[in-house]
This record gives sequence, structure tokens and C-alpha cells, in this order.
Amino acid sequence: MLSSLPPREREIVDVLYERGASTVTEIAETLSDELSGSAIRAMLKRLEAKGFVAREASERGFVYAPSVSDKTARKSALSQVVRVFFNGSATSAAAALLGMQDEMSNSELDELEKMIAKARDGRVK
Repeated sequence: MLSSLPPREREIVDVLYERGASTVTEIAETLSDELSGSAIRAMLKRLEAKGFVAREASERGFVYAPSVSDKTARKSALSQVVRVFFNGSATSAAAALLGMQDEMSNSELDELEKMIAKARDGRVK
């Protein structure tokens, strides 16, 4: 989904996920390279046509926001990472995350345990 976007368009969508609804000026301030407002507006128009961005009028001018929920975008991005780097194995991806346990707090590890238990309980038996 998002991985199919050209790098510049993807960067703009990433900015919107990080900052929330933003104006062209606010987006421009966050981008890695300087782009003109018209170039950003052109990319936003393409992103809107592709269904990735929604535009709404406000007192600040047009405000742009992602039209795909962050949960859906995260799932899509993670699915691609699992497919590309872990040969489609969620178990291998989880093992890699757990290999980072030194960087995880006890509460994060507890949360993972709860999620695993919930996933087991939710499976069709």
C-alpha cells in the first residue's frame, strides 16, 4: 500500500502520520529537503487522488491528513517487512523483536505476554 508510493510522496504521508493534520507550510517545515509549496501541493493532489490523503478547509487554509488509518498503515508496512526480511514468517519477526529485549522495559515485555495470551485465546479452535 504505502510502499508503492514514490519516496517524496511517502515522506509527505509519513509527516502526516507523525504530525497529524497539517497545512502545506507545516509539511514543508518538516521535509528533509526544501520543496516549494506548489510542488508539495501537487504531490498532495496526487496523494488525494490515490486515496492516501484527505483535504479539509479550515481557518488555517487547507489541512491535509492521512485517509488510511494508522492501524491499517502499520499493518501494511509490517506485513511488507515480514515478507521481505523474514520470508513471510511472523515467528521470525517476533523472535527478532524479542532479541531486542535489553532495549525493552518490563512493562513492554509484560504487554507482549498479554498480547500473546490474547492471540491464543482468540484463535479458532
